Amino acid sequence: MNTFENNIAKLRMLGLGIALIVFILDQLSKWWMLTEVMPVPTVMRITSFFNLVIAYNRGISFGMFGASSDMGSWVLIAIAVVIVAFLLNWLMKGESLLSVLATGLIIGGALGNVADRIRFGAVVDFLDFHIGSSHWPAFNVADTAITLGAAALILEALKPEPEQPKNNTVTDTDHNQSEKP
Repeated sequence: MNTFENNIAKLRMLGLGIALIVFILDQLSKWWMLTEVMPVPTVMRITSFFNLVIAYNRGISFGMFGASSDMGSWVLIAIAVVIVAFLLNWLMKGESLLSVLATGLIIGGALGNVADRIRFGAVVDFLDFHIGSSHWPAFNVADTAITLGAAALILEALKPEPEQPKNNTVTDTDHNQSEKP
C-alpha cells in the first residue's frame, strides 16, 4: 500500500471513529437524561430560551410522518438502516477530510436514533429551545450530528473546484507555424 492509499485508509477510519463517538455520546446522553436527570419526565427550565424535556418522537425529523404503530417504527428502522449502508459505502469511497467527517457524523447520528427506535419504539429527544411560547421541536445529540454532517456535505458540494493548471504545451501545429519565415 503506497502512502496515498495509506492516508486515505486512515481518513476513512477517522470517519468510522467519528460515527462511533457520535453514537456513544448520543446513547450516553439519553441514558443520563432518562435515568439521572429526569427519571420522571418533566420540563426543566435552564434559561429563558432553553429547557430540558423528555419527548418521544415516533416520526422522522421534527415529528413528521409519525409512526403510531409498531410496524411503522420498524419501517422507519429499515429505511434508516438502508440509508446507513449507503452512507457507509460513500464513506469508504471518500477522499476529503470534510466529506468523511460529515458522513461519519450522519452515520453515528442515524445509528443512535435507530437504537432508540429498537429500544423504545421512538427516538428520545430532550433539548428544547424556544422564544416565549414558540418552541423549536425537541432534538438530541444524534439529530445535531446529522444536521451538522448534512450542512458540511452541502458546503463541500458548493465549494468551488480548484482551478486546474492550463495546458500551455506547444502543439506541433503551433511549433510548425512559428518556424515559417
